[in-house]
Formats: sequence, structure tokens, C-alpha cells
Amino acid sequence: MPASPNPVIILTVKRIRRLWLTVIILLAACRGPVSPAGDPTPVPPTSTPTPVPETPEAVAAAFLTAWEQGDTGTMYALLSPAVRAAVPPDRFAARYQSAVQTATVLTATATLRAVLQEGARAQAAARLSWETALVGTLVTDTVIPLVLQDGHWWVEGSGDIIWPGLGEANYLYMDYQIPARANIYDRNGRALAAEGKIVTVGVVPSRIQDEGAVLAVLSRLTGLSPEAIRARYEGRPADWWSPVADIPAQVSIENADLLLNTPGIEAREKPGRVYWGDGIAPHVVGWVGLIPAEQAEAYRRLGYRGDEWVGVAGLEAWGEMYLAGRHGGTLYLMSPTGQTLEVLARRDAVPSRALYTTLDREFQQKVEEILGGRRGAIVVLDVHTGAVLAMASGPNFNQNVFVGPGSALERAAVLSHPDRPLLNRATQGLYPTGSVFKIVTMAAGLEKGGLTPESTFWCPGYWEGLGAAYRKECWKAHGSINLKDALTASCNTTFFTVGQQLDGIDPNLLPTFGRAFGLGVPTGLVGIPEAAGLIPDPAWKQAASGTPWWPGDSVNLAIGQGDLLVTPLQVARMMAAVANGGTLYRPYVVARIAAAGTEPEVVFQPEAMGTLPVSPEHLAVIREALAGVTTAPIGTATHRFLGMSIPVAGKTGTAENPGKEPHSWFAGFAPADNPQIAFAVVVENAGEGSTVAAPMARQVVEAYFGLPLTPLPPEALPTPTPQP
Repeated sequence: MPASPNPVIILTVKRIRRLWLTVIILLAACRGPVSPAGDPTPVPPTSTPTPVPETPEAVAAAFLTAWEQGDTGTMYALLSPAVRAAVPPDRFAARYQSAVQTATVLTATATLRAVLQEGARAQAAARLSWETALVGTLVTDTVIPLVLQDGHWWVEGSGDIIWPGLGEANYLYMDYQIPARANIYDRNGRALAAEGKIVTVGVVPSRIQDEGAVLAVLSRLTGLSPEAIRARYEGRPADWWSPVADIPAQVSIENADLLLNTPGIEAREKPGRVYWGDGIAPHVVGWVGLIPAEQAEAYRRLGYRGDEWVGVAGLEAWGEMYLAGRHGGTLYLMSPTGQTLEVLARRDAVPSRALYTTLDREFQQKVEEILGGRRGAIVVLDVHTGAVLAMASGPNFNQNVFVGPGSALERAAVLSHPDRPLLNRATQGLYPTGSVFKIVTMAAGLEKGGLTPESTFWCPGYWEGLGAAYRKECWKAHGSINLKDALTASCNTTFFTVGQQLDGIDPNLLPTFGRAFGLGVPTGLVGIPEAAGLIPDPAWKQAASGTPWWPGDSVNLAIGQGDLLVTPLQVARMMAAVANGGTLYRPYVVARIAAAGTEPEVVFQPEAMGTLPVSPEHLAVIREALAGVTTAPIGTATHRFLGMSIPVAGKTGTAENPGKEPHSWFAGFAPADNPQIAFAVVVENAGEGSTVAAPMARQVVEAYFGLPLTPLPPEALPTPTPQP
């Protein structure tokens, strides 16, 4: 900490500065134009034109303009030959840059107020202002000396003309006040991200007495194989400490005897960001990292010192201004010996503020376990508010590997994993919905297509509405079936027919309904990046391919195929609107921002974004049909929900994926007769919706309501894949 400033020195410097400024301004105001020799009598004009002589005013103005712009090259060129002989250009530039960087200068402003000339010397009075990122605005009055030499006016001095008081060797010093980073909590106040200790276990090879014991202990604590552990220290200097892996602080405490009494093992700890468990909701919570080089200037302009850990993803990044608070600091003018000459400015730090999310930590963990290592996503929403209760994307990863010094190999594994674990498939994964879209098609048929729930269709197991050459298959020959039952039974033939009929009325009708149901458009979720997706329509197709829309495009769209792309979050929001009576809420994951200092608590309220274009009567029919999916004999998922004590309404979807297995969907809400939650489950390339996604959806409902999880059937078990 710098020594306390000497009040006598500060008073003397300030008095001298004010005195000189007052004298210059008064004298300049009283005098008329002067001759180069200092004669107050105006110089009479000559009869022959002569070049306009260089003036001290012009040189002072040019210097101050360069000072404002940080143009050290121009500033240096205006210095007198004597000053330039004594101060090399790189040293002058370095002093200027050091001063503005230390003071966290954002903009500089200089105003030339007056110039007093006495013969070959002049004094320019100026007001200098620095707008800084950390300590506010600094304003000072200064006097710049000039000298006439060899017919030119030059600026004298070096340090003081950068900022008064710097002189030849003084310097600026900023003492930073950095608030501790605030925590991120779940809806119940349980930590998801917190400040804690990162414990890194490592090996000093020269101290190993029993390598087998070392490998056994580290394998037990880290879960790594002995071969992987050995690879992390082999080939390195024997006396070097080689980090092996990071372990939770609690694990290091519980195994302190092993760590302390196994020669060759050394544990080191440091303060750092810690994510609960093995990393919970990493795509939502995000993680921190050192300031990226390409963002260093942006953070400097916010008052950051440059070595802080900042949010780089998820809520850690979105909430940086709250979680980090605002840096404070004290700017000192220091002598070469480290004594404080003057306190130039001070601003207190603003405390950091915790974020409280809408997630439930225990439920989120269970949902992540249900998704397992599969590629896909699960989203669970509160149907009455849009609050995100759980959001899982797979494959998952442990974001602790991004903050621990011993996690370099784990970080590399995550970054290079072919299944792209960093992609948040819940909000950025784009998929066709398959038969889940039939909810939209039925609504459009009821509202605009002249259909009723009892409108009857004939399904022989195929459809040739576009001609025999364009024959399309239904998964089953349903025979005579009405529209309501067709949704329950997921009859393709019925919905091919409805799609064709809607196209005949207006090709834009079905795409318009899709968007009105919240599909193919951003949900407005704050804090988490999301993709928009696509609802194809005639204008889009013409622009994208140069070809016109034809009835087959509407037929494909009617069953959720073709160019349709949506996110799981959009589907979950649609199901929530169907469940709650038709209101599309903006999903939100931040429940509140804690109060701190003078800043009050901010509470996020549910926000209605639209209403489904369906009458209450028709919406009730759709809900009844969706309840039949899990209970009626013709329901596509009835066999997956047998014995379920909580009634579930939903829709299976099998989205074709050319060249690969289809994506498996199940979207719904529960309880069916009094909805509380809505959800969407999608598993990439997993097969039919009733085979994989439906049994997983059952487990999601059971987990939320605290029921024992029904084991997945063998066909729904995931194929083992390497985890990042």
C-alpha cells in the first residue's frame, strides 16, 4: 500500500499550479498583440505580403490535439531539441502510455485557455481532462512552457506535459478494489457456482518411493487410470511438480492422510470458481476463464485490471456486470522512491450481486442423469410462468475443467469431442419435430380448414393424395378415423390430407400457424444463446432455392418434416401454452438478481408473449387427444405409461433424418388434468419417439413429482459412447 501523501507537498503543488494559471490568464487578457520581441505595440502591416509566422498558440494547440488523440509521435516532434536530446522517443511514448493505461483513461480532452508570450518564451494555460473507467473524471489546470528557437516554437518539458506532477521520474499507481465474484444459486438458494478452493493433486517424481501406491491413491481420488496418471508426469524433470487432476476440496479433506503420507504426491490449492458436483447445468450456468486477448481492450474500458477471471459462457457471461460488481480504485501520484505525492482520484467498488436461477438443483441433476450420455436435450418449464425448471443438453460435460489448473487434458477432450458437448442442444439444436407438429396442423384444420374433431378420414396405411407416384406411408392402417383420434394415434394419412386441404386454402396458412405456436422463432430467453430455427413457407423457398412452393411442401410440413427446424425449448414452450389455455410465455432462467449496496433486488416476472390462435373449445379437444396418447388403446405411448400414478398428456414424434436413424421425440405436460410442468425430450438418431423419448419423458415426470423412476426398457437404453 502506498505511503500516506504529504499534505504540505500536495498543498504547495496545487497552489503553485493555480497561481501560475491565474497570472497567465489575467496577463493574456490585458495585453494586445505582441511582436516576436515582446513589444506590446501591435506590429504594423508591411506593404509586401510575408508568410504568417509560427505562433506559440498554434504550437500549443497542435500539441494539445495530439495529447487528446494519444498521438505520441506528433507530441514528441513538437518538443524542443533539448528535451528530445534528453528523452528518447520510445521512453516518452512509454511514459504517456503507462500513464493513460494506469489511470484507465477512456477519453482525453484538452482546452487551450490562454497564451502569454514574453520574448522568446511563452506560457500556455490549458485545462486537461481524463475520463477514466475506474475513478471517474479527472480535471486539472496546467501551464505548458514554450520556447522560440531557430525560428520555431517548441514545447518544453516531458513528464509534466503528459499530466501535471509527473516531472522527470514520478509515476502513477492505481490501487484496485476488486469485489469477490458473487455466486449463482438455484431457486432454493443452493449454490450452482461459488467461490471456493480448487485443489490440484500432482506428482514430484523424485520423491516417489512406491509408484504403485502413488498411482493407486491418485486413481482412487481422480478416477483416472494409472496409465493416464503416469503419462502426466513421465518425461518431465524429476524435481518438477506435475499437476495430474483437480479434485473437490471436500475430497482432499477426507483423504488428507493419503495425500500427506504418500511420498511423491503433492496437493496444491488456490481460490477459484467451483461448480457444484461434477458440474451442474453447464450450458446454463456457463463458466469463467481468463480475459481473452481479443477482448482485453473492451474489459480495460470497463475498469478491469486484465488478470481477472470473467464469465465466458452461460449466465457467468451474461451476468458479468452483476456477478463481478464494479471495480473501484485509488489513483496515486508517486515519487521514484515509492512515496505518495498526491491522491489524484478515488472511487469505491460496487459490491457484486448474486444470481438466483429458476432451476432446481436436485431435479436438474436427475434430468441430466436421465439424458445420460445421449446426444439430445430435455427441457422442463413451469406451464404457468415459463420458468425453466430444468434444461439438459447431451453429451454433458464438467465445466470445472475450464477453471482448474490440473484439467488441461480434460479441457482438450471436451473441446475436441466429436459430439460437440459445448453446443446447447436445448436452445441451439435444430431438428424437425416429426409428428409433434401434428398439434399445429390439427389446430389449423379446426380453426381455418373447416374441420371438426369428428371429421372422418380413411387410412389404408398409405396416402396417394398427390398421385400414385408420390405415395406416402402411414405407420399403420388405421381404417376409418376421426381427426381427434388421428392425433392420438398419430395417423400420417389423416394429416397428409389436412395439410393438402390447408394448402388449397392458403399455402401460408400452416407456416403462419406454426410461428403462432412459437416454432421457428426465438423464444426471447434472456441469458442463454438460442437459435431461431425455420418454418418454411413459399417466400422462403423461392428465395432459398428459386423454386415455387407446391402442395407437397405443405403435406410434408403437416407431419413435421421437410425443411422444418425447431429447438427443444420452442417445443416445450408450445406444450406449456397448450397446457395453460393458450398463453405463450417468454421462458426465463434468471429468477432474481440480489440486492447489494444501494442497488435494489431485481425480480423477473412472467411475461406473456402471445396467445395460440385456437379457441378454448378446440384447445380442450387437442388436450384430450394428447391425454389419450398415454392412456387410450390407440395411443402411441400408452404402453410406456402403464401404471403411471400421474396422468401425462403428450405427443410422440419420429423425425426422419436422411441417411441416419430418426430423431426420437416426446413432448407433453403433467398432470394432464391439472398441468404444472411442460417438457420436451429429443434424442438424436435414436429411433421412434415411443421407443426412446417416451420412456425417458416418463422418468422426467416421476423425478419432478418425487416418484421412483421406472427402469427404461432395453430398447431405450443408450448405446455406450465416450464421455468428454
